[in-house]
Amino acid sequence: MGRSATLSRKTKETSIEVTLDLDGTGRAQIDTPLPFLTHMVEQIARHGLIDLTVKATGDVEIDGHHTTEDLGLVLGQCVAKALGDKAGLVRYGWATLPMDEARVTCALDLSGRPFFVWEVPLPRGAKIGTWDVELAPVFFEAFARGAQCNLHVALHAGEILHHIVEISFKALARALREAVKIEPRVTGVPSTKGSLTD
Repeated sequence: MGRSATLSRKTKETSIEVTLDLDGTGRAQIDTPLPFLTHMVEQIARHGLIDLTVKATGDVEIDGHHTTEDLGLVLGQCVAKALGDKAGLVRYGWATLPMDEARVTCALDLSGRPFFVWEVPLPRGAKIGTWDVELAPVFFEAFARGAQCNLHVALHAGEILHHIVEISFKALARALREAVKIEPRVTGVPSTKGSLTD
């Protein structure tokens, strides 16, 4: 049986529903009002081998900030819920991935403590389709907060914004794929203090 979770969040600004299975095959059914964000969340499912269903609506007539942030938050919370007691968890994951001229490293620790470092300089005011590029760190920070994890993202090379942002999401997916694995040699939670809750 897979490690799965379903969560929803409704505010005056957004409505977010997420269902995921960490032991999936990468199936995705993603519906957001922001096509590029939809495409990025599909990358998390595909490259993280997470079965993921997302239904998100929001006040995108204002801008995409609320929808992007709330989706990152709920997705992170779903990951945390699906992990359960974290017994046998690998805990750490990292990936350095290229996409043409761009190269990004993502490293995470499912420690129960949210901390976010973003070393990916992006120009303000730029867009990919209808999506504001500066919302990339907003999504990642909200995910780290929701998943209660340490999350570091660093850009090593890149010029094309689409490539930089997309490979950041793919690196998150691959790092998460490693961190959520179960290691049969681990007894209990992988921490000398015996807890991964704070």
